[in-house]
Amino acid sequence: MTCQIGKGVLLLLLCSISMGTYAQQPNDTLAGQLHQLPEVSVRAPRVMPALTATAPLQQLRRTALERLGVTAVADAVRHFAGVSVKDYGGIGGLKTVSVRSLGAQHTAVSYDGVAVSDVQSGQVDISRFSLDNVSALTLTIGQNDDIYRTARMFAAAGVLNIETQQPAFDRLPFSLAVHLKAGSFGYVNPSLMLAQRVSRRVSLSAYADYLRADGNYPFKLWNGNKLIDARRNNSDIDTWRAELNLFADLSDRQTLKAKLYLFDSGRGLPGSVIYDNPYAAERLYDRNYFAQLSYEHRFSARWKLKAAGKFNYTWNRDYNDQSSGITDNRFRQREGYLSAVLWGAPATHLSFSLAQDVAYNTLSNTFPNCRFPRRLTSLTVLVGHYRLSRFTATASLLNTYITERVRTGAAVPDRRRLSPAVSLSWLALPRAGVRLRASYQDIFRTPTFNDLYFLSSGSRNLRPETTRQFNVGATWNASALLPADLFTLSVDGYYNQVKDKIVAVPTLFVWQMMNVGEVQTFGIDANLNAQWQLASRYRLYLTGAYSFMRAIDTTDPESKTWHNQIVYTPRHSGSASLTIENPYVNLTYNLTYASARYTMAQNLPENRIAPYTDHGISLSHTFRWKRQSLRVQLDALNLGGKNYEIIRFYPMAGRNYKISINYKL
Repeated sequence: MTCQIGKGVLLLLLCSISMGTYAQQPNDTLAGQLHQLPEVSVRAPRVMPALTATAPLQQLRRTALERLGVTAVADAVRHFAGVSVKDYGGIGGLKTVSVRSLGAQHTAVSYDGVAVSDVQSGQVDISRFSLDNVSALTLTIGQNDDIYRTARMFAAAGVLNIETQQPAFDRLPFSLAVHLKAGSFGYVNPSLMLAQRVSRRVSLSAYADYLRADGNYPFKLWNGNKLIDARRNNSDIDTWRAELNLFADLSDRQTLKAKLYLFDSGRGLPGSVIYDNPYAAERLYDRNYFAQLSYEHRFSARWKLKAAGKFNYTWNRDYNDQSSGITDNRFRQREGYLSAVLWGAPATHLSFSLAQDVAYNTLSNTFPNCRFPRRLTSLTVLVGHYRLSRFTATASLLNTYITERVRTGAAVPDRRRLSPAVSLSWLALPRAGVRLRASYQDIFRTPTFNDLYFLSSGSRNLRPETTRQFNVGATWNASALLPADLFTLSVDGYYNQVKDKIVAVPTLFVWQMMNVGEVQTFGIDANLNAQWQLASRYRLYLTGAYSFMRAIDTTDPESKTWHNQIVYTPRHSGSASLTIENPYVNLTYNLTYASARYTMAQNLPENRIAPYTDHGISLSHTFRWKRQSLRVQLDALNLGGKNYEIIRFYPMAGRNYKISINYKL
């Protein structure tokens, strides 16, 4: 044995000597020289979450948001397919999101993974969020493959997730970003973001911004056979926003995040322009403060737990100096919210999650007959996710329990419901990058406090709106087949059925909320994303989104509204963006389009709103030196200068301009 080891060592020594002798031969061109191997380009198709998702998913990250040149969340959301943004005109006008004609109450808005709630109206004004500190916007419709989410995210037909930026430190223990936007109609919006590394495991970030605008833009609007040539009034806004974030790595397996959010706004609601009377005096004052805390413990690669808590306070004042008299109504909402999600992967291809959410909401107002409603909501969801190389399946079952109490009168009965959802995806043609998907979701929305208890129009007999969503689609990643760095296409066909739709119906003396509606929607959504490398420092980006939506009233075959398109829902809509990046000035062209819509349930010519097309151009350039950068962007918006309407008699601003300056350290 010893002899064999000795022979092995001797053989290794002789090999080393012979190699060293060969390396020293004078004919060897490698001796004493450093050589660089030639570069080898390897092309492979990019796999993006939107292409592999079992249900429609659309996402805009920070780089894409900057490339589009958008400066507001509502403007960015308009680039998603299947989305309608209701805009009541002016910078101070409310902006709400509806997915596939289901209504804003069916669309949940998540801020860093925790839902933003409004039990009073059921819809969220997305104009209250700033885009300066956003790292990504994600829209999901129906079942989502991300099963490590709160139960509230499974309780909506669509979810818009707003993800804010987390601090990233290079060599300095701090980072600084200063933004300044200014534009037409007195628009000024400065903001500041500062991040500081406290220790190796703890960091802080603070964000604050201020926005003000006069908003008194000129407009021309036909009202009947008369042209109104005037200026918008009572469209001013004055808003303060602030956030404070804490990021802590308690250990290698535990993280803690905390957020404090402050929002204070005073704005005029411009009102509708009717019969040559542009006067408006309604003022809306909003205060929203919330604190949220999230904790995650990763026990192992197969097990992890996430918990979150939130306290939300919202105060609103609606003041209106009308000719009939002054109204001054005030509302207060409070919410306590707790959530826990357990994720596990007991097998290689199988994972599951169990989420439990509990929310307690209250509402008070200054009405003499306020009922002071209180609502306790319990959401429990069990989700399973199975993934192979070419096949993915996700299934969930949501249990909802809601109980309410009121100080005066009678509350609605308790509500219980099971809501299933399932989604499938199959990589049908691996070489061509073609993937097929199908999904189904049965979901509902609970009547809001306004629906149930608002003055004499509310009705405690309301049933929840139930929605069934069917989706069949295909995604194509042709990046490896076409002469493009990136070329992806997704097409989805869907069918939605809404029963017990809650609408306001005129009765003998007042309007009353009732379950009288049924709506069926047939539609197609398409998304295109392409990139080309034109030269060493020249790139071309092309994105497009198109939606066909036939949302018809199927309530009563004898009704005059039978098979009429529902209100404010365009049959065709879409957006497109073309960007040319170069060493000098980046150029972006944006387009949004919506076909004709109707303001009333009957599709009569007098209820028709004309289609519109909005064009915009952005010019930008980034100056860099050392660790600093300065980005300057110039925007020309609504180049056509037309005061089109999204909501009847709420004219949008004509041609206007903005400048944005972003400094980062």
